[in-house]
Amino acid sequence: MSLCEKFIVMPFKKVRGNIAPGEMRQASNSAAAERLAGAMADRFVGVAAYAVMVDMESGDMTSPRVLCQYGEIADIAA
Repeated sequence: MSLCEKFIVMPFKKVRGNIAPGEMRQASNSAAAERLAGAMADRFVGVAAYAVMVDMESGDMTSPRVLCQYGEIADIAA
């Protein structure tokens, strides 16, 4: 198992009264993820930038760490 840290931005939207994740976007580093999240914040009910550990063999993501958040977000670790 080879783990690598990746940076993602996840927008959230309201679906039937609940917060649901939208399409994930990848960023090259933590600063870029935070900038992208800030730029997307006006268009969604919530946006968060995360650092996650990715198993390069299976593609599984673990250990999400919130870098920044705007608005309402859901717990992606649940």
